[in-house]
Amino acid sequence: MGLDFDPIDEAARQWGLRWDGVPQMHAVTSLMRVHQLVLSRLDAILKPHDLTFARYEALVLLSFTRRGSLPLGKMGERLQVHPTSVTPIVDRLESAGLVRRVPHPEDRRAILAEITDAGRALVEVATADLLAAGFGLAALDDTSLTGMSELLRPVREAAGDF
Repeated sequence: MGLDFDPIDEAARQWGLRWDGVPQMHAVTSLMRVHQLVLSRLDAILKPHDLTFARYEALVLLSFTRRGSLPLGKMGERLQVHPTSVTPIVDRLESAGLVRRVPHPEDRRAILAEITDAGRALVEVATADLLAAGFGLAALDDTSLTGMSELLRPVREAAGDF
């Protein structure tokens, strides 16, 4: 189904006839297209586990903690998503028996999301599947992957990610 030309190259050519910023337009359009492709691939890999990549990330985050639990607000910070996005993620994971909501031991106002044994087991299986697929980036070698991460770091830093 592939085209006989690169549509992003063509869009950049057309862009350049009207405006400046061709390298930026080409880079951001390429980045957004790769984001779509990779996220679609990751979601397809995780679908048999009834997971999306967002839910997988939440499970992994919880599995990294000492107690296997975090307040929902802290999850939002660590996942770098709006706090209102965490609630539906936890709702789905809870309904699947992968996490449970528990009272915070020190703050009666707060609720923790806690990973269950089933959630921990699913993290292992789903991670094996993602690793086998190269996290959707199997077309790149380790040197290219490291270079890509380093190339994007200043953009993330400038945005206040860290």
